[in-house]
Amino acid sequence: MENNAMSKRPNILIVLSDQLRRQALACYGDPDARTPHTTRLVREGVTFDQACSTYPICVPFRFTMMTGEYAHTRLVPGIEWRMSPAERTLADEFNDVGYETIYVGKWHLDGGHGRMGSAVQTNRCPVKRPYQGRWQKWFGFELRNGPFDTCYFEDDDPTPIPIEGYQTDGLFDIGMNYLREGRDREKPFCMVISVEPPHDPFEAPTELQQAWESRHISLPPNFAPRDDEQRAQFILNRQRYNAMVENLDDNLGRLRTFLSQQNLDDDTILVFLSDHGELAGAHGQRGKQWPYEESVGIPLIIYDPRHPACASTRLDDPTSTEDLFPTFLGLAGLTPHNDLPGTNLAPLIQGETTALDRDGILLEFVAELRPGVAFYDAVWRGFRSRRFKYTVKGDKNGAEPWAFFDLENDPYEMRNLLEEPAWAEEIGHHHGWLRARLEETLDPFVLLPALGHEGWNVWSV
Repeated sequence: MENNAMSKRPNILIVLSDQLRRQALACYGDPDARTPHTTRLVREGVTFDQACSTYPICVPFRFTMMTGEYAHTRLVPGIEWRMSPAERTLADEFNDVGYETIYVGKWHLDGGHGRMGSAVQTNRCPVKRPYQGRWQKWFGFELRNGPFDTCYFEDDDPTPIPIEGYQTDGLFDIGMNYLREGRDREKPFCMVISVEPPHDPFEAPTELQQAWESRHISLPPNFAPRDDEQRAQFILNRQRYNAMVENLDDNLGRLRTFLSQQNLDDDTILVFLSDHGELAGAHGQRGKQWPYEESVGIPLIIYDPRHPACASTRLDDPTSTEDLFPTFLGLAGLTPHNDLPGTNLAPLIQGETTALDRDGILLEFVAELRPGVAFYDAVWRGFRSRRFKYTVKGDKNGAEPWAFFDLENDPYEMRNLLEEPAWAEEIGHHHGWLRARLEETLDPFVLLPALGHEGWNVWSV
């Protein structure tokens, strides 16, 4: 492609955090959060108020973001899975039209490197070049989950490079330093900065962490520890988590200042999102995996400086992980090479449309390989519309209705309406939409007949 044509393409800069629930930011309603830079991004950009992680755990989210495909089409489990080099990735799409592609930070698509046995071992083992998704410039690592002891690797050099200080600070520095000194200025760039915080262990820079540990924090109505000891631990985790979120927000502010100083702010689209949330004691649970909003709900804020008239737009259409791949391309005026299931959200972001023409999105948990971990014995699927969330759960013998929540009147999902006759018709609609999506995407999940609908993948002998 000619350089003058390429110069019209915007840069794409994606900030991906790990385990940041949507509700943990001030712009999404947290009364305690100190996150002014995400709030500013909301004022200047477009915010999706009901963005969801389709499969709320690290590996499948990253697979789908990188390929645009549903994780169930590859039977991706929650962890310890390696993506095939044969997959066409986001980097391939941008490489083909002349972008420079740069990946910084956590990858988690190379099988884990035995992480369950040794996180330190994982941190010292590089992702080999064929498994880097063809990102041209690589400053990545598989995973660490140790924000004060992280190493990364450059390109195909197997030498681990320690990050001095706190991981989030260091990874933002790496990204900004490369944009300042290393990038090909004749090309637009697509860069991902992928940080682990606020994923556990809940550790923040000392001064910030101590400040949060001394503060009273608000607790949601669905906060449900089993005893006083767990309550104290959940609260301490939340305080430290908030410190990690504030540090992330500070780095977002540093990044925006940098883009302005480098005269990149007018032609760089900035995307801020997370791979899944964190329950933090909601419903008595910690971590993710569950279909509750604290787990599936993620921030999705996109600032496109070419469309100032769209500033402060907030949209209530539920979005899914599958929408990200076509959207990142759509923002650059590109179309995916493959036929993919997600929706390009760029027309919404650029003010060309105001709503999506669909009933809602699929949610799923495909497989958990670790005995004793939630959803090892039985997994789930769900359908999320603007107002409601419907889920089914079951084992290999088939799934049955599990829960139905009115998110408009019960945002903390404390009243399961599944057995209430007044909601039978609405529940039936959602079951039908879910079944149709399973059939449309050839999901191997077994759904038993229910609510007047035939089963899916149920075979008679």
